[in-house]
Amino acid sequence: MKYVRLLSDGLTRYGILTEDQIHIIDTTPFEEFRRTGQVVPLEGAHLLAPTDFSKAICIGLNYRDHAEELQLAIPDTPVVFLKPSTTALGPGERIIKPKMCSRLDYEAELCVVIKKEAHFVSTEEAFSYILGYTIANDVTARDLQPKQGQWTVAKGFDTFCPFGPFISDEVDPSNLAIESRVNGELRQSSNTKNLIFTVPYLVSYLSHVMTLLPGDIILTGTPSGIGPMEKGDTVEITIEGLGTLSNPIA
Repeated sequence: MKYVRLLSDGLTRYGILTEDQIHIIDTTPFEEFRRTGQVVPLEGAHLLAPTDFSKAICIGLNYRDHAEELQLAIPDTPVVFLKPSTTALGPGERIIKPKMCSRLDYEAELCVVIKKEAHFVSTEEAFSYILGYTIANDVTARDLQPKQGQWTVAKGFDTFCPFGPFISDEVDPSNLAIESRVNGELRQSSNTKNLIFTVPYLVSYLSHVMTLLPGDIILTGTPSGIGPMEKGDTVEITIEGLGTLSNPIA
């Protein structure tokens, strides 16, 4: 299924996306739910970021070509950092370039959405803890990111975690084409089969570090081709089977 989160009649609701319609459900995808019978056309619907998260756990240098373009060693263990919940941004909403930032970069990423509380999960169990997958943009103030040390400032500004437009459990995360475009110009093109650390490995590894909660997201890393965005640009990230996430820069 494909899950969306939207504003409907002034309320935040979840729904099931089927082609050009959204079927509203009575609770959330993280618990038992039923369809209410209310149907909203996709066209004109106000889609929100598809989940609230307590934490966005991000993996750096998880594509071999990206580590090489930054002239950094291939990591032996995942490079992990966090984005605060205030970075969350929905599809179509504006990414805000901070005044202290002189270079703002896009990073196209496959995003994993956690379904239920996960603690000390094995690799073999990992998929049962995943609700589905969506698209994320790990927006980065590149000039504020030191080559060594913490990346919190560079990655943690408000609006620096756009994700959506929907969550799908219908794709194989190990083999998905991933692309980014700025103003229609292709900037990144790769496939998730090039990930150094796989999705089930990451879920297991992270669950041994911290408890993963329903709605938490894991950004799995970006391929080579990172680059800058400017005010007035529009960045689009497309992942096979997951649609396109589009956001303007303001």
